[in-house]
This record gives sequence, structure tokens and C-alpha cells, in this order.
Amino acid sequence: MGVGVSIFFLTLGAILKFAIEPDVFGEAVHMDIIGIIFMIVGGVGVVLSIVLAPRRGRTSDDALIRRENRPPDL
Repeated sequence: MGVGVSIFFLTLGAILKFAIEPDVFGEAVHMDIIGIIFMIVGGVGVVLSIVLAPRRGRTSDDALIRRENRPPDL
């Protein structure tokens, strides 16, 4: 999950928690609890994306390639 998706989850969770009335869909669905869950998932995603981002950049192989400047044998 990238930073963009994590920010989307944070935004969606904040909208569900603070902008929508908890009883819009009835007593069976608690939108404020779902909003809190989305905000937690988004926060964890942002933290993990920032922590793991430097590790993605260091995945190169150090292979020694030897080249010679001579024409091929015919």
C-alpha cells in the first residue's frame, strides 16, 4: 500500500467518523467505528510506507561485468 492509498484511507475514515451521522444506515452499521478502523489502517499504511521506502531503493545487484575492446575473431 502506497502513501497515496494510505492518505485516501485516512480521508475516508475521517469523513465516516466526523461528517456522517452514525445512525445513517441504522443501528446495525456503526459508521463511526468503521471510520476509526479506516483511519487506523491509513495511519499504519503511511508509517509502513515511510519506513519501508528506503529499503526499496537498495535492491541492485553488484555484478562485475568485464568488457574487452577487441574485435571478434573471424
